[in-house]
Amino acid sequence: MIPPLVSPAPSVASACPSALYVGYVLKRYPRFSETFVVNEILAHEREGMKIDIFALGPVSEAHFQDGISQVRAPVTRYSDKQRNPESFWQIVRQAEQQLPGLAQHLPEALRGSVHECAQALLLAMAVRERGIQHLHAHFGTQATTVARLAALFSGVGYTFTAHAKDIYYQYEESTALDQKMRDAASTITVSDYNLAYLRQQYGADAARAVRIYNGMDLRKFPASDPAQVAQRAPHVLAVGRLVPKKGFEVLVDAVRLLKERGVAFHCTLVGEGDLREALAARMAEQGVQDCMTLTGAMPQPDIIRLLRQAAVMVAPCVISADGDRDGLPTVLLEAMALGTPVISTQVAGIPELVVDGETGLCIPPQDPALLAQAIESLLADAQRRSRFSHQARALIERDYDIDRNAAVQRQVFRRAVESHTAQTAARS
Repeated sequence: MIPPLVSPAPSVASACPSALYVGYVLKRYPRFSETFVVNEILAHEREGMKIDIFALGPVSEAHFQDGISQVRAPVTRYSDKQRNPESFWQIVRQAEQQLPGLAQHLPEALRGSVHECAQALLLAMAVRERGIQHLHAHFGTQATTVARLAALFSGVGYTFTAHAKDIYYQYEESTALDQKMRDAASTITVSDYNLAYLRQQYGADAARAVRIYNGMDLRKFPASDPAQVAQRAPHVLAVGRLVPKKGFEVLVDAVRLLKERGVAFHCTLVGEGDLREALAARMAEQGVQDCMTLTGAMPQPDIIRLLRQAAVMVAPCVISADGDRDGLPTVLLEAMALGTPVISTQVAGIPELVVDGETGLCIPPQDPALLAQAIESLLADAQRRSRFSHQARALIERDYDIDRNAAVQRQVFRRAVESHTAQTAARS
């Protein structure tokens, strides 16, 4: 058997015997678009929680958040494929020796993917060997599949955070989200909209679901002076993966309308993804290359620099044909924390953040004319931009401070550990 790869790192909270010890299970780590995971881990580490990270797939990106270098948790990487039967059965034989009661759980595990079963067995052995108290996964798909099985095999509890695609996307095969919520100590989701949807769709299975907003490290995002925001040049910024749910086709069409009206502005779209060629072609068709730039992906410090300069940040999110949608785009949090006025759409939990007319403009999706009108009106109203800047920052400080929100999450973890310990003692 090829052992998992572990990156060395110093121990966290070794001097704090009462500290929680949690294994974070992620499909890939790091991922450029998952700033919220890094923010969360760093906030926990600042308070002494010990974390080990388990990555179930290879790194697939070239750009990463600068906060990655500050994470102290060791990373264990498991192969995402079992390529010969002998190596798999070797994992099973080793697990039988190290995981009491494994035999009764194997039939259920083997009904799923052999690859995920192998990862779960390796993870369960790591949990037992290291003394990890609890598992937490991000996204209710592969990471939670593996975390659930590993928790079952190792005798600990698990929780997971459900975000957006894992809730709304129409997968060809069921992801068993109902069973995962039923078996989890708690399910965390990132907006009241998501929470209401889960409770409506899954009833009693979602009874232990809670909402904890993604958070920001506000020390990295100091507020701008609203008076200075009002004086910025007419630069419109959009940032995100170039995928259907981001709605960037609508933005291109809105840019054309603004150009036709003679509005003085320039739009920069930062991102990479499957739609890059299609978006570039649409820009050419609409004749907007002189007032719109498609840059590709950029490191977070460069994105922050652009956010500090933009008069308006636009996130024209839509519900894609397959049902996928954004929960709460991190770039909206970042822009609002910095005091940059935002325009977004009435999709999923976004109206909880972009309160129309108070912390920004929040319009119906899929409407280039409405988007163009919103951009034009905000560019023309310096006083309104200044007011949005101030009120958006106040909302971020109130509801999206990562240290405060991570403290709530640690309470969820601790209750899960205490409850699982009590249940195990009662059965013995």
